[in-house]
Amino acid sequence: MTGNGSAPGGADDAPDGMGTLYVVGIGPGLPHAMTQRARDVIRHADCVIASNLYQEFLRRDGTIPPESRTEEAAATDGGAAVGSVDDADWTAGNVGTHPDGETVEIVRSSMGQQIELAREAFERVRAGQDVAHVSGGDPNVYGKSDLVYLMADEDDADDVPIEIVPGVTAALGGAAMVGAPLSNDFCTISLSDKWRGWEEIAEKLRAAAVSGFTIVLYNCWRDYERAIEVLREHRTDDAPVAIVNDAGRGEAGRNLDDETYTLTTLGEATDHDDEVGGMGTSLVVGTHETEVWENDYDRFLVTPRGGRDVDDF
Repeated sequence: MTGNGSAPGGADDAPDGMGTLYVVGIGPGLPHAMTQRARDVIRHADCVIASNLYQEFLRRDGTIPPESRTEEAAATDGGAAVGSVDDADWTAGNVGTHPDGETVEIVRSSMGQQIELAREAFERVRAGQDVAHVSGGDPNVYGKSDLVYLMADEDDADDVPIEIVPGVTAALGGAAMVGAPLSNDFCTISLSDKWRGWEEIAEKLRAAAVSGFTIVLYNCWRDYERAIEVLREHRTDDAPVAIVNDAGRGEAGRNLDDETYTLTTLGEATDHDDEVGGMGTSLVVGTHETEVWENDYDRFLVTPRGGRDVDDF
């Protein structure tokens, strides 16, 4: 099956009376790390679906309006989460107003309501709204884009225009922090066993290690020690490893005090349990070609493309 090859035009191509559902990757979430396209889509959407954390980040430069009085009351009276009217009516959202008078409805996203949120988004789009469904990182890298398409298929929502707006994923943000570890072939592997068993994950780890990929591990709060042991079966203990926390978040990091990275080796990676902080942690596992490079300011990882040197440029 093939598509028509045309780029999605979003709201401009939607049928009359129909909005567009945008699944928007915002990278680490802070304004400086978002693409201009992501910022524009969120800024001009009729409805923004975002978690409390991402709402906080998006308010920093006015991408979404400041908290309304209703939101403040919900946060302090009765313990309801910021961004929702109350738990019984979370789809209603709160209406915020930008300085230019443009309004936006803000709906709180939570992990346990993704199916309901997708259905709510479909109905809003059919009613003529442009909906920005916010995803951290990139929607296609362990984000929300697949769920939106699966739900559209499940609910016969073929009529709903969908556009994916890419963002900076942790592999790219973390690589930029630690130098140039992904300049040759690389892959990403999630350690989450929510949808697949450990044996399948271990098989992928072995294949990646044998194939000589630089490997970026996601969801490292789950079984990262077991993952390291599998990689050590096929990669030497002196292979460089970077433990990266909250790449691109500066002092707004949620795992540790702020964004950090530690350079270690595959053989010693599990000695750093206190630096593997949770959702915001990723590990970059180098190959036999990855080197530690130093200048007057810091230490970095560099994986030459194809083993080339300066004379090859």
